[in-house]
Amino acid sequence: MTFHAIHQVEQMRQEAPYRQRYQGFARAPANENEEVALSKPLSPWADKKRGVPNGFLRSALFGAIAKGRRRYVDGEDLAAVDGVTIRYKGERLDQGDLDVWESVLHAVRLQELGSQCRVTSYALLKLMGKTDTGKNRATLHVRIERLVANALTVKQGRYTYIGGLIRFASKDEDTQEWVIELDAKLRPLFAADQFTQVEWAVRRALAGKPLAQWLHGFYSSHAKPFPMKVGTLLRLCGSESELRRYRQTLGDALDAVAEASAANGEDFRYEIRGDLVHVEKQAKGAQLRHLAKKASNPQKPRG
Repeated sequence: MTFHAIHQVEQMRQEAPYRQRYQGFARAPANENEEVALSKPLSPWADKKRGVPNGFLRSALFGAIAKGRRRYVDGEDLAAVDGVTIRYKGERLDQGDLDVWESVLHAVRLQELGSQCRVTSYALLKLMGKTDTGKNRATLHVRIERLVANALTVKQGRYTYIGGLIRFASKDEDTQEWVIELDAKLRPLFAADQFTQVEWAVRRALAGKPLAQWLHGFYSSHAKPFPMKVGTLLRLCGSESELRRYRQTLGDALDAVAEASAANGEDFRYEIRGDLVHVEKQAKGAQLRHLAKKASNPQKPRG
């Protein structure tokens, strides 16, 4: 039996002392009970959903970028909405990489975060809606390598996480069984008000349309979206397109989201007025509770 392990790239090894000392959340746990809570399972979302931290959906971390050679990002601050800060080092990530990371999260969501998850290539590809072919296995392997070989510092809410998207991964080449481990310190990014349960059927319907997939994730993370400038959306999605060309493709991408949403019983409407994109959608579950709580606790006027 051959056993192939994926390791961090050489640049990441150079950072090992720093990462070993500071990996995880900057704030130390207040007590032993809090440390235990960090390693508990993720919220058990339904099979038709995929859980993703809001900051990842509201930034250029998993960008709407075209296929081809990836640019290596050497510790740059990525575009993100106010309240989220992401500093990233590694090959640029795209929507296909997000599909893989979402599928890994989905596979591990019912077990203790930080424990080793055993899952086959067949199972991961099935979660992604792909067939178990040699080409898809090879692509999956490359994407998992990319998700291991990165470093990010993400500040979302009161916590700062310093680490990787996947802590380590290894694969049995004979059985195609993966052993994948995520860092338990990712747990606070999945607090009740810090992550979104994305409708997987809608995302799958948008396969091959990276901008539409990014827009779907971005607006899914908002209970009541506010108007956004076209240029702001261009910056946040990480597209390398020129603004003039982006304007032409944005409408098509929003049309695709609206069509896929309607086909799957989701409400999504938009209108571009001048330089602003207005979106209306139906809030559900935790987002409805968030809106109700916000309405019952109006902000006091200043002054």
